[in-house]
Amino acid sequence: MTRLLLVEDEEHLAAGIKFNLELEGYEVSVIADGSAAAERLVSDNGFDLVILDVMLPGLDGFQIARRARDAGNYTPILMLTAKGQSADMVAGLDAGADDYLAKPFDLTVLLARVKGLLRRRDWARTGDDGPGPVRIGEAEVDLARFEVRRDERTSRLTLLEARLVRLLLQNQGRVVSKGEILQKVWNVDPDTETRAVDNFILRLRRHIEVDPSAPRHLETVRGAGYRLKLG
Repeated sequence: MTRLLLVEDEEHLAAGIKFNLELEGYEVSVIADGSAAAERLVSDNGFDLVILDVMLPGLDGFQIARRARDAGNYTPILMLTAKGQSADMVAGLDAGADDYLAKPFDLTVLLARVKGLLRRRDWARTGDDGPGPVRIGEAEVDLARFEVRRDERTSRLTLLEARLVRLLLQNQGRVVSKGEILQKVWNVDPDTETRAVDNFILRLRRHIEVDPSAPRHLETVRGAGYRLKLG
């Protein structure tokens, strides 16, 4: 059964979300405190998806997401942000969230986002063309396992990192603009002001490149975007 973690301190809202998710066949755990949620995610990688509110007692959603990612937990995160606060959306992406939904929201929209994230996770693993491991220089990228292996070291990829690698692989040798990445990987407006793409590229270089400060495979084309070269 698909396991979801709902981190929400509004009791009635949490109860309603949990009830509707369980009707869809998901197993749902609820945590109302930010510090407790961070501890759970640092120690437990067993969830398939996290629904994470921003405003929480203890730690906020951004801090929780960062701690989970820093601890190596790459479970997809759906961030619940304040209505109309684009800054919250950008901060969520920068912290490691995979998608966002503004409050207040319709439950049918939430359910669709949950299904969409789980489907995108499975798509990143398999895709229509059934990708196998791909060599990028001295690294081996395995999207099915969300892993990069190099020098006998294995690094884990988040859902968005895997989707970004997949987009670059599909366009290898071609410059992919930041706007195209925002639109096709993050599903946000291509003109969104965020450092999320740059930060993700830096992290991918640490996984893939022998010398991340002098990348040979994941290049920045100034003023245009990024280009992936396999050899």
